[in-house]
Amino acid sequence: MKINLESESFGIVGESQPIREVFDVVERAAGSPSTVMIYGESGTGKELIARALHMNSPRASKPFIAVNCGAIPHELLESELFGYEKGAFTGAVNTRIGRMELAHQGTIFLDEIGDMPTTLQVKLLRVLAEREIDRIGSTKPTPIDIRVITATHRNLEESIKEGKFREDLYYRLNIIPINLPPLRERKTDIPLLANHFLKQFNGAAKSKTISDEAMNFLVNYSWPGNIRELANFVERMVVLSIGSTIMPRDLPDKVLGDTPKEKWQPQEEKEEEGNPALMLQQSLRQSFHVGIPEDGINLKKTVEEFEKELLLEALEKTGWVKNKAANLLGLNRTTLVEKLKKLQISGP
Repeated sequence: MKINLESESFGIVGESQPIREVFDVVERAAGSPSTVMIYGESGTGKELIARALHMNSPRASKPFIAVNCGAIPHELLESELFGYEKGAFTGAVNTRIGRMELAHQGTIFLDEIGDMPTTLQVKLLRVLAEREIDRIGSTKPTPIDIRVITATHRNLEESIKEGKFREDLYYRLNIIPINLPPLRERKTDIPLLANHFLKQFNGAAKSKTISDEAMNFLVNYSWPGNIRELANFVERMVVLSIGSTIMPRDLPDKVLGDTPKEKWQPQEEKEEEGNPALMLQQSLRQSFHVGIPEDGINLKKTVEEFEKELLLEALEKTGWVKNKAANLLGLNRTTLVEKLKKLQISGP
């Protein structure tokens, strides 16, 4: 069965050979009940792959339950996974269904399985072998029907040598391995991913793009946080960058490397010529620069005077038509009227 992993349902973006190989394994493994182990660095999209496996399996209409074994304290992980009976321990005032039981007939995704304590690894091994669980405090097992998908950023073979992971559990879980490549090994996908996130974060009111020069820097950056880091970066650039195009001067130093931002300044100024927002920003910097004397200034008063100058200029340019002045300043009319009252600005 051919599945579209790049659809809105999965959001797995890429055309490079490494990610295409992953797509191929997912397509073949989705319909199987076999356990899957997803390997990859943090931020490479392991949960997206797990969800794609579930949504393209016969269990798609049943629950998908994700558990991060590294994020839950070890002493609580057992009760989270297996649940407990009323009165099993102090504070167990009611019976609680565990995550594995909630995933009955569906899929449970155990992220960072390498962080699971060895005591629980024994219980998980029994679940895989017997297809039943024991709630804490229960006297009889509860049968369950689940598909188990796990993920880790660790080298489990090294963990086995160190005595931190059971070898018999490893072979139970590693039936179908999927290796997710880090972003630095699929550089041709970076423009696709960056534009995907740009579309996602732009929103209805924004239409920012990334210049070719800036994109070259993104492609050549190593992205230690992988796709998650790239997504966070694009969101930040949409909010903080100046103008409608993200330029090299908008990028942080760690992305630019040894290239000074000043190198790009003349080109950017030429490309941004005629941009009203930038022209206003430059004009304000030149016209309203305030030097701070040795004895300091009254910041509140200075800001009010600056705001008053802008309001008066907008009103004069629009013939004191408040609607037009508000539009010129990017304000609602009511906000403008409130500011005029506050600053005691009356008619012309």
